[in-house]
Order: sequence, then structure tokens, then C-alpha cells
Amino acid sequence: MSNESSIEVPRVNVLGVGISALDMPLAIEKILEGADRKGFAGFVTVTGVHGVMESHRDDELRRIHNRSYLSTPDGMPMVWMARWNGYDAVDRVYGPDLMLEVVLTSAGSGRRHFFWGGKEGVAKELGERMKNWFPGSEVAGSACPPFRELSPEEDVELVSRLQESKPHFFWVGLSTPKQERFMHDFLARHPDLTADWGHGMIMLGVGAAFDFHTGRVNQAPCWMQRNGLEWFFRLCQEPRRLWRRYSINNTGFIFAILPQLMDLKRYPLEK
Repeated sequence: MSNESSIEVPRVNVLGVGISALDMPLAIEKILEGADRKGFAGFVTVTGVHGVMESHRDDELRRIHNRSYLSTPDGMPMVWMARWNGYDAVDRVYGPDLMLEVVLTSAGSGRRHFFWGGKEGVAKELGERMKNWFPGSEVAGSACPPFRELSPEEDVELVSRLQESKPHFFWVGLSTPKQERFMHDFLARHPDLTADWGHGMIMLGVGAAFDFHTGRVNQAPCWMQRNGLEWFFRLCQEPRRLWRRYSINNTGFIFAILPQLMDLKRYPLEK
């Protein structure tokens, strides 16, 4: 696994998490670049307040984010932090939109997608929808992973499937921080996975994109997304599951980020 890139994207320090200073076009460019690089393997985290606050409380998770190929600014607070630090061109790179843009851009190019996540049948349905929405898209495989760490036998089976299908993009639809740990640990266990491939493989943790694009969960209107209110929409949709996440993380983020903004506290970008 390597983070090397022809031109490295700078990162904005948000409570010690390095958020990549980019917009959607640059994210697509770098992801395609990694997928086309012979023998390369890397992972992309799509990171908002939830991911940053989980990392703020977990040193290893923070380092996982900082070892990523890219950590895109999923939420508007990440965009605002980047612009505060002088990166005016940074814009939101939202997981569900990133998936659509990558599939659209790669359609008809021979690049293949593997979908890994969701409940039984979701990943397969998602692959079918991508092929219908974007003619020329190629699906290398799909699977519903268990809601636990892979057993040694399951791990070997997944490696075998990937070696056989050689996908360029491996989409992971688990919740944060499960998907970040899975991508990092899987590539760490198999550093030579793509060594003899004629291209690379990029793993992308996109969470709820699986449920959004199969119609199982509604997305917030664009105006709410652009104004940093998607959390409120999702809370209204799933209050029992999400109230604790948003009440703790959103409040905690405000109190944690203010000292950094006022230069009263600094956080190293540790790998």
C-alpha cells in the first residue's frame, strides 16, 4: 500500500485529521490516476464531522485517515475549514456524488467496479443500477459482508475474488469507522494484492451511498447539503439511530475546533 502520487494533494489539518484540499474534478482525476497506476493499491476516506470526531477520540483511527490516498471533504464544515486556511477552491466531495461521478467517468473505459456493503442483496442491486444508469459500466462483483471482522477463511475468499476479477474500484458501504478500519487493515494484510496487475485498485468508503442509490434511504435536498444541514435531515429520517451521533459529535466538534481556529491548540498530522 502506498500514498505516493505524481502531484500530492495538500491536506488541511482538522483536529489532527488531514482533509485533502480538493473539489470533485480534482478528486476524480486523482482517483482515476491511482486506479490506472500499475500495481498500486490505496484507500479513500470520505470524511465529515462524524469521522473527524471519531478520530479525535481514537488515535489509531486518526492515523488511518492520515495514511489514506485521499480523505475528501464530505461535509460543509470540512469545506469551511479548508477555505479558512486559504484553500478557496475546495468544495464538497460527498460520498454518494463521488460514486456517481467515478462510475460515470469510467463508463466504457474498461475499468471495473466491485461493490462490498449493505444488507443482503443491496450491493448486487447497486451494481445493476450503476450499469443501467451509466451504460458501458462494468461490474466485477458484489457481496454483502458480515457485520463483524472477516474470518481468515472469508479474508482468503475475498482476496481470491479480487485476484480473479481485478477491479479498479472497490466500493465499501459500511458505517464509519468500520469502513475506514476495514480498508486500511485489508490492504495492510495484503500489500502485494495488486503487484502483478496491469493497473491499480482504489478502495472507497462511501457509507450510506449504498442505501441512497438503491432507494432505501432518502437524501437531503441540495440546499440543505450546501448549507451544512444534511445532518438535520438525516436525524429527522432516522432519529433513534442517529440522535446520539449528531448530538455528541456536532456539539463536540464546535467546542474542539474553536481553540484550533483561535490558534490556542494545535494538533499534529500523525501517520
